[in-house]
Amino acid sequence: MKAIYKKSYRSVYNLTAHLVFVTKYRKNILNEQLQKELAKVFSSILETRKGELIEFNGESDHVHLIVSYMPQISVSNLVANLKATSSKYMWNTHQDYLSKTYYKKRVFWTGSYFVASCGGITIETLRQYVEQQDRPCDP
Repeated sequence: MKAIYKKSYRSVYNLTAHLVFVTKYRKNILNEQLQKELAKVFSSILETRKGELIEFNGESDHVHLIVSYMPQISVSNLVANLKATSSKYMWNTHQDYLSKTYYKKRVFWTGSYFVASCGGITIETLRQYVEQQDRPCDP
């Protein structure tokens, strides 16, 4: 797979990262519906920052994202924005469901995260790994 380079005013780049976010207290709260909504929220956030959600999947207590982003944005700022905005969205739309687990303490993600640059392996290999996650199904 040939690398696709993007251009901005002062740079040519191809930055991709594999991110993993874990739910607070590693609670198994992410069902299929919530994961679909999170994928849309993450995609929207990245689009506003001229990035792209390349792949998204996860399990009931964590999610994997493969993202493309601009060099002007630090990974830590991008992660903070993704986590804060998605958490706020989830609480605004699913307060009744989340308050059963978190008792109205408005938390969603842990404070930590995993990040790895995707330069060492092909995107296709990483995409296959993310696609093979054991996604929860609604009963």
